[in-house]
Amino acid sequence: MIRFDQVYKRYPGYQEALQNISLEILPGELVFVTGASGAGKSTLLKVLSSIEKPSSGTVIFENFNLAQAKDTTLNKIRKKFGMVFQDHKLLYDRNCYENVALPLAVNNIFGEEAEKRIRAALDKVGLLNKERMMPITLSGGEQQRLAIARAIVCRPSIIIADEPTGNLDKGYANDIMNIFFSFQQVGVTVIISTHELPNIPMRFKHIHLENGQLKLNQQSYDQLPA
Repeated sequence: MIRFDQVYKRYPGYQEALQNISLEILPGELVFVTGASGAGKSTLLKVLSSIEKPSSGTVIFENFNLAQAKDTTLNKIRKKFGMVFQDHKLLYDRNCYENVALPLAVNNIFGEEAEKRIRAALDKVGLLNKERMMPITLSGGEQQRLAIARAIVCRPSIIIADEPTGNLDKGYANDIMNIFFSFQQVGVTVIISTHELPNIPMRFKHIHLENGQLKLNQQSYDQLPA
């Protein structure tokens, strides 16, 4: 479980990016974080994943207070998160296989175990037949799928995606969302920031931010197709 209790995040020279945020995210939940640009969505995800610490308040993850945790503890906790970004953050001088291999190398996983994980991740996102291709040759949707493969190769318990479909057309965006849904259905916590709430026949939690403030925290939400 992840719990925010009266969390604030302040940057020097700017107004508070997060103001008095209190919420809970349960294991295995599908969560959408919505809000306009500048509402605080990306900051919330950075604090949630321990990339940044809150200015005040507490963030509890697996009984650890991330606001006070030591760097060694934070490094272990960060391994439980898989991050996906709108701009992919791929290495364009390395092929698809090598891009997915990078997080494993950072975690000292090599050899047969690494090869098994890489191919499984590429297969999960439908890119196994393109493992030796360079990212620049892929479509936008395929590049985002490659970014997802890289995010899941270390088998995280939580996937965080910051505007993962923002630059994609509707068809590719639906494909990407379906990949995320497939992970949530096997118990992975999936947290996605987006400008607009998707229309899906699934249960999910909806968190809405405005100017760094929590305006909606709906614990469980069913939305049926229009």
